[in-house]
Amino acid sequence: MTVEIKDITKLFGKQKALNNVSFSIKKGELVGFLGPNGAGKSTMMKIITGYLPFDSGKIFINNQEISSNNIEIRKDIGYLPEQNPLYTDLYVKEFLEITAGFYHLKNRKQRIAEMIELTGLGDEQHKKIRALSKGYRQRVGLAQALIHDPAILILDEPTTGLDPNQLEEIRELIRQVGKEKTVMMSSHIMQEVEAVCNRIIIINKGEIVADGGIAEVKSGSFNKNQIVFAEFDTPVKQQQIIEIKGVANATFKDNIWEIEAESGQDIRPTIFSFAVNNNLTLLTLNEKQQNLEGVFQKLTRK
Repeated sequence: MTVEIKDITKLFGKQKALNNVSFSIKKGELVGFLGPNGAGKSTMMKIITGYLPFDSGKIFINNQEISSNNIEIRKDIGYLPEQNPLYTDLYVKEFLEITAGFYHLKNRKQRIAEMIELTGLGDEQHKKIRALSKGYRQRVGLAQALIHDPAILILDEPTTGLDPNQLEEIRELIRQVGKEKTVMMSSHIMQEVEAVCNRIIIINKGEIVADGGIAEVKSGSFNKNQIVFAEFDTPVKQQQIIEIKGVANATFKDNIWEIEAESGQDIRPTIFSFAVNNNLTLLTLNEKQQNLEGVFQKLTRK
């Protein structure tokens, strides 16, 4: 099931939380939604799930436009908010029974049993939610978001406050669920996004600043400044490198040239041609891969 966001704008008084935001998510994609605090991540997620109205734009779920009256479409969405609001005085199984009742599920008992098994709550199902650890509370939140078998899953900071063991368990659960559903999750943990997602959308000050695959974003393609490392079998002068078409700058260190391209250029083919034309053997030609955290900082800092 697809999600399409078209020119969404959201105002809180005079503050513009979202400014003409547009993107789409295809069926089966697991998308990491990144941004600094106050960038508009949670606002966008609440709008997609129907919890928050928007001022202009359109949202389509499977080519059907979402409106405040269109409840049926929203039944295909599962949502885990950042704060994960739970009724802590209820037992785990009791809470899931009530949640299943909200959706009028016909196979209620079977579905509850499936969710308990999927989220690993078997040993905890007869405990009160208040007695659970943070990790198990997150599992309960995921169970309630999945119990009606939605085609789309929206997860807002699903791993906040988890220890390393809990973190890996929740990651694996999200990966497993993502094989069959369209998943959008926000996070501040770059390693988590790299481990789980196959695509990244970065938002800053209410606007999309990057959207692409993990490797694409890390390569710096959104900064328009490709950098490659080149090593030749014989010495080459800097002026020779600078004169290569599309090269903006070049520095030499530890027998390797670090070559920066002009805006929007892929200089790897021209460097290869330069080596061939000058009877040089090209020992190394690699595109510089940036750290995802570094890319995030470049795109979201003033």
